[in-house]
Amino acid sequence: MPAAVTSFVFAAESERDNFVDLDVSVNWWIGLAVVISLMLAADLYRHRDNHEPSPREATMETLVWIGFGLAFSIVVLLGFGDDGGAAFGEYISGYLIEKSLSIDNVFVWSILFSTMKIPLKYQHRVLFWGIFGALVLRLVFILIGSELIKRFAFVLVFFGLFLIWSGLKIIRHREDEGENTSTAGLGTLKRFMPVSEELDGQKFFTVIDGVKHATPLFAAVIVIELTDVVFAFDSVPAVLAVSNEPFIVFASNAFAILGLRAMYFLLANARERFHYLSHGLGGILIFVGIKMTVSRWYHLNTFVSLGIIVAMLIAAVVFSEMKNRKIAAEEVSA
Repeated sequence: MPAAVTSFVFAAESERDNFVDLDVSVNWWIGLAVVISLMLAADLYRHRDNHEPSPREATMETLVWIGFGLAFSIVVLLGFGDDGGAAFGEYISGYLIEKSLSIDNVFVWSILFSTMKIPLKYQHRVLFWGIFGALVLRLVFILIGSELIKRFAFVLVFFGLFLIWSGLKIIRHREDEGENTSTAGLGTLKRFMPVSEELDGQKFFTVIDGVKHATPLFAAVIVIELTDVVFAFDSVPAVLAVSNEPFIVFASNAFAILGLRAMYFLLANARERFHYLSHGLGGILIFVGIKMTVSRWYHLNTFVSLGIIVAMLIAAVVFSEMKNRKIAAEEVSA
C-alpha cells in the first residue's frame, strides 16, 4: 500500500495535534462520576413526589443546570494548567453543540409521551432513568469513537459526511417524528415480556393474573433509550469534531443532557414557536460535518467554530421570533 494512503487510513496523529491532549488522571474521572451521581441523586430526591413542574419551576431548574454546566468549564480552565484555555474552548464548544442538538430530542420526547399517553406527573421519573441510561451509552460511544479516530484517520471523513447527511435530514424535519420510534420500542419490549395496557402508579412493573408485566412507564423508558441511541449517532460525532479528548467530550455531553428533564418541561409545548430551529440545528451539523471532513487538511480555530455555532443558534431564534410577530400581526389584521 502506498505510504500516502497508509498515512491517511491509519494515522490520525496530525489531526489530534490540532486539539488539546490532556493528561487526565483517574482522579478526574472519579471526581466527575461523583459530581454527576450527586446531581442525579439531588434531582431524584427533589422530584420524589412525582409532581407536575410549573413553568417557573422548570425555568429555574433549567437555569441551575446550565449554571452547573458552565461552572464545570471554569474547573476545566483552572484545572489543566497551560492546557486549560484550549480545554475550556473545546468543552464550551462541545457543551453548546450537545445542548443545541438536545433541544430537538426534547421535542421528540413530547411526541413520544403524547403517543404513549404518559401523564405529566410521571414523565420526570421516566426521563430520569432514561437519561441515566443515556449517560452510560454516551460514554461507550465516546470511548469507541475517540479510539477509532485515534487509530483510523478515514473515520474523520466518514463521520463528517454522516453529519452533513444528518444535518440535511434535520432541516427536512417531519412533524410526526417520534411516533414510529414509540411503536418500534413497544414492539421490541413485547418480544421479551408482556406489557400492560394500564399504569400502576409510578411502578415500572406490575403483576396481572400472577404474571409479571412491564407497565407503560417502563416501556416509555425503553423508547427514550432507543431515541437517545439515534440522537447519539449525530451528537457524539458532532462533539468529536471539536475535541478528541474523551474526558472533555463526555463531560460536555453529561452536563448538557443532565439538564434535559428541566428543559423538556420548559420547551415541550413550544415547538411551534421555533419555526427555524431545525434549520439552525441542521446548519450546525452540516458545519461541524464539513469541519470534520476537511480536518486532515485544514483546522478551523476552536473559538472561531464556537462563534459560528452561536451565530447559527441566534439566527434561528431571531428569525423564528420575527415569523411569530408576522403571524401575530396577520391574525390581528384578519
